[in-house]
Amino acid sequence: MANRKRKISSKIAWSTPDRICVRGLDLPNEILGHMNLGDLAFLQLTGRKPTLEEGRVFNAIVITLVEHGITPSALAARMTYMGAPEALQAAVAAGLCGLGTVFVGSMEGASKMLYEALPRDKLGSRQDLDKLADETVEAFAARRAIVPGLGHPVHKPVDPRTPRLFQIAAENGLSGEYVELIKKIQTAAEKRSGKMLPINATGTIGAICCEFGFSWKIVRGFGVMARAIGLVGHILEESENPIAYEIWQRAEEESLETSGPRAD
Repeated sequence: MANRKRKISSKIAWSTPDRICVRGLDLPNEILGHMNLGDLAFLQLTGRKPTLEEGRVFNAIVITLVEHGITPSALAARMTYMGAPEALQAAVAAGLCGLGTVFVGSMEGASKMLYEALPRDKLGSRQDLDKLADETVEAFAARRAIVPGLGHPVHKPVDPRTPRLFQIAAENGLSGEYVELIKKIQTAAEKRSGKMLPINATGTIGAICCEFGFSWKIVRGFGVMARAIGLVGHILEESENPIAYEIWQRAEEESLETSGPRAD
């Protein structure tokens, strides 16, 4: 008897000629006008509506990640749009391709680090968080790796987003051992290095995502979905007030000044 192929299935959404259903809810009648974008994203990911408190915190997380100025991702999007203005989606994709361990996506590393130090099945078991923090920092130092979620090239001594995010999490019951642990990791890392290493926004978000119980494998996606909104805004501005051409020309000119042919 031939092997039977596994039946294809998805619990996320389905549609018929007269219906669209998302996670068990009727899109026109139970979602449109009833849910905001962040709450819908939470529903899409978890299969359930967030509580009021969860919705406040999750929306704060994704809003934080929408915009941060003329960043590498914004520059990539603007440059791509300059070269291919007929393909807005390609410009957005170009910007999103740069979200990784250095920019925006570093909450993945922070979440993974925290889960490895304190697995969810050990929560509430009176773990020595100071010891876990010291061991975590030493492990990163031993392999000469940067502790994810700490430090920022601009925001010093405090990333202004961090205290507000921690405050929102605390006010809504999502500030526990993972938030406490990343604060202790910061203290241990600063003590060991002698440098100022503020918890940055992505480190903060990584810790709060652990409080939610989100898999570390998906949290970078929150930055992707949020930053896409910001990049569309940059592309609109680029179409009305272009700066990409000027950046390109100035980079070319200044490069020639230092490495081009010299006049005798």
